[in-house]
Amino acid sequence: MRRLMGGCLAMLMLFPVLARAEFTEGRQYMQVPFPTPVETGNKVEVREIFWYGCSHCYVLEPGLTRWLKKLPANARFVRTPATAAPRWVIHAQAYYSFEALGAMGKLHDAFFKAVQEQPGALNDEKAITDFVARYGIDRKKFTEAFNSFGVRLKLEKAKQVNQDLNINSVPTLVVDGKYLTSAAMAGGEEALFKLLDQLIGKAAKERNKKAAKP
Repeated sequence: MRRLMGGCLAMLMLFPVLARAEFTEGRQYMQVPFPTPVETGNKVEVREIFWYGCSHCYVLEPGLTRWLKKLPANARFVRTPATAAPRWVIHAQAYYSFEALGAMGKLHDAFFKAVQEQPGALNDEKAITDFVARYGIDRKKFTEAFNSFGVRLKLEKAKQVNQDLNINSVPTLVVDGKYLTSAAMAGGEEALFKLLDQLIGKAAKERNKKAAKP
C-alpha cells in the first residue's frame, strides 16, 4: 500500500510537468516566420483575429471573456477583425465604426449575436446602419464614422496584420506577434486558454532575456 501511495504521489508530482510539456511547437501552436509588431508596449500582446460571421468565434466569446478577467498584469488583449473576404471586410469596417463612436460596449455583443442569428442579413452599410439605429445610434453619425478616414486607416492596418500573419481561418490567437494558435490547434477551448497562459509566460521570459542583454 505504501508503495502504491508513493507511486501515486510521484505521478501527481510529475503531472504538472507533463501538463506543461503537452503543448508542442508545430502541433498545438506555431511560430510566425516573420513576427509582427505589437501595439502593447512593454506588455505581452494577445491578439484575437475574429469575424462576426464565424460561429466558432461566437462560441469562443464567453470563454474568452472569462479568461480575460484573469489575464496576467504583464499582458494586454487586443482584437483585430479578419479581412480575408469581402463580407469579412464590411464587418471589420463596422467593428471600427463601433469603436470610433465609443459604442463598442453597446453594439459588439448585440451585433455578433444578430449576425449569427441572421446569416447574410447584415452584409452591407444600409443594413448595418439600420441595425445600429435600433440601439439608439444616430444614423448620420454612424455613416460618417463608417466612411471616415480614421476607420478606413484602421481597416487598412487590419488588412496588413491579416496579410502578415497569413490569416485564412478564424478565430486565431497570436501571442506577442510571433506565436499563433487556435482552439482547433490546441485541442479545444480549455486547452487553448492553458496554452495562451504558457505562451504569455514564454514571451515574457524572452522579453526579459532580451532586455537583460548588454
